[in-house]
Amino acid sequence: MDGLIVLSYSGGLDTSAIVPWLKETYHARVLCYTADVGQGADELIGLEEKAVRSGAAGCVVDDLREAFVTDFIFPTLRAGAVYARTYLLGTAMARPVIAAGQVAAARQAGGTALAHGCTGKGNDQVRFELTFQALAPDLSVIAPWREWQFRGREDLIAYVHSKGIAVPVSEAKPFSRDRNLWHVSHEGGVLEDPATPPPDDLFLMTTDPADAPAEPEELSIGFEQGIPVSVDAVPYGPVALVEYLNEVAGTHGVGRADIVEDRLVGMKSRGIYETPAGTVLRAAHRELEQLVLDRRTLALKDQLAPRYADLVYEGRWWSPEREALDALVAVTQRPVTGTVRVRLFKGTATVIGRESPFSLYQPQYATFEADHVYNHADAGGFIRLFGLPVRIGAEVRRRAEAEVPIA
Repeated sequence: MDGLIVLSYSGGLDTSAIVPWLKETYHARVLCYTADVGQGADELIGLEEKAVRSGAAGCVVDDLREAFVTDFIFPTLRAGAVYARTYLLGTAMARPVIAAGQVAAARQAGGTALAHGCTGKGNDQVRFELTFQALAPDLSVIAPWREWQFRGREDLIAYVHSKGIAVPVSEAKPFSRDRNLWHVSHEGGVLEDPATPPPDDLFLMTTDPADAPAEPEELSIGFEQGIPVSVDAVPYGPVALVEYLNEVAGTHGVGRADIVEDRLVGMKSRGIYETPAGTVLRAAHRELEQLVLDRRTLALKDQLAPRYADLVYEGRWWSPEREALDALVAVTQRPVTGTVRVRLFKGTATVIGRESPFSLYQPQYATFEADHVYNHADAGGFIRLFGLPVRIGAEVRRRAEAEVPIA
């Protein structure tokens, strides 16, 4: 294959090996692509030079943090989507925005193929390639881990050394991590035994709740149509808001989750997740919805939320199904405007107050004190009609039992 292959590049061992492998296997030039989705400056420094040393024609570093939060995180938050009961989808949401950026870079550079470093065991290969199929069906896709002869880390180390590529490798990393603005995930090592507690030094974003401040801290989160826009009445942009809440909630040990999840390829895996801002925002958003949405609308949202979560987890972001669900969610979010007060303390985020101009909570109806708007006698007729099916069924059974002779 002559032409230009655009590779999703992290600068780690795998993608450092993929660059020369693509060149010698496909006889093509390689352009590396890195999306900044909030993984941290330490992972981005020197990437361009590292890519060129590996044999790439260049490296594009693309700041997608704003798009990640605005176009992926907030819609998923508004949908109430949670996978495996507790996973707030940090990695799953990031892949389609990265892959879409990679496609755009390939279009601009005249790329003829797209490549990624995902293994054949994971979910990410599906997420990348479904995005490629949706946005660039005309471009070839190369997945080296499904093609090459290497079987593990030692093979890759030997290969990059044989190519004269300097990749700092000493002891094997005990954990596989993925970090972005929304979360950090930890897998592998001792975590592969679901009975083993995570080690104390595993966590990067959150303080051990036992060591968190002895005094609670309270925050007021402001929402407009389901989108968080302020903290303690101070307006924040999307990226700054998530970063600030990560710092504050993380200090109080909020956002840890130990999950055994079902991978898309069929196996179960165990991961430890840290999602401080996401945990706070989810709790606040849910309680604001509870205040302003009627019972049946809430029930409809609760039915669709797992479907939205599956869609995100499975990489089906670029689909009419997601667009249709977003349209429905947008209608439900029209009144989700207001303020929610959250108390952070020793690993917990507890909602302690909520208010909205669209509140359906009306004290004159809800009060246990005397009122002049609710006629208690009306409840009798309501109960009689509400229980009509029960009463009819009981009468039918009574007559049937009366007509059956006793042996």
